[in-house]
Amino acid sequence: MAEIQFNSDAEALDSLKGKYQALQQEIKKAIVGQDEVVKNVLISILGNGHCLLVGVPGLAKTLLVNTIAQSLGLSFNRIQFTPDLMPSDIIGSEILDGDRQFKFVKGPLFSNIILADEINRTPPKTQSALLEAMQERKVTAAGQTYSLPSPFFVLATQNPIEQEGTYPLPEAQLDRFMFNIWVDYPTYQEELEIVRSTTSNRKVELRSVISGEEITFYQNLIRKMPVTDHVIEYAVKLVGKTRPGGEFAPEMVNQFLSWGAGPRASQNLIVAAKCNAALNGKYSPDIEDIKAVAVPILRHRIVRNYKAEAEGYTVEKIVAELL
Repeated sequence: MAEIQFNSDAEALDSLKGKYQALQQEIKKAIVGQDEVVKNVLISILGNGHCLLVGVPGLAKTLLVNTIAQSLGLSFNRIQFTPDLMPSDIIGSEILDGDRQFKFVKGPLFSNIILADEINRTPPKTQSALLEAMQERKVTAAGQTYSLPSPFFVLATQNPIEQEGTYPLPEAQLDRFMFNIWVDYPTYQEELEIVRSTTSNRKVELRSVISGEEITFYQNLIRKMPVTDHVIEYAVKLVGKTRPGGEFAPEMVNQFLSWGAGPRASQNLIVAAKCNAALNGKYSPDIEDIKAVAVPILRHRIVRNYKAEAEGYTVEKIVAELL
């Protein structure tokens, strides 16, 4: 593989903006609308994070992930999470080969992009196996540790309506997701276009716009982006405001929240703000970039109390007031 080289970091960031625009055009061939969702998923990939997509069935969440995987030139596996799914079903298992030696057969987790479909339908034991993969980028089977491919990215989906027979994700696992993205219904015009394109014999040919090596290069480039102290202070104070009883918590938080976000939220705010800045052609993030990514980063990290639910205070409304 030829080494990716640019004369300066600024030139490399300019090329990233161009790649992002090309990606958007490619993804639009198969996905109508959902621009904000696509942007946040791509920010997650560039920030080396994971995404939780929440939306009712039939909103093309699976198609979205498949389309993004093809446009990124990455390997993709879909795992349908069910109540009888075991850790070995996703990690892999040892089998006895012809020479009567144990050989490890890799499971579907060994791929660049994993779609964990309806992640909350599987028991905690299997969720824990996925948690190790998400956090450590490696898995353990029969006492041996195996590294996962790089880049590695989990995109999980959840149905917010039907909760019967589900196992809610523990807070520790929710915290591993950089973003919690709400996938909403399409607009009237978007739905017209969806129906026209999907009920004809039109075939979409997707091409790979960016390689795995380039993604790794851009992930490292994002990390090198400078951030001013006042932007870091703003992010840390914003997260501090979500903690009831904390030094920055306003009365509204003390009244309506049981639990606030941890330090991983502050880290993700900065990384995601860097990505947002880069995709908008900036060489350093500002407070507007923090605000642009705050809701999907904080949505799953703060817990409302009964009073908030009774008075109709949504997480989005609380975050909007904090901003």
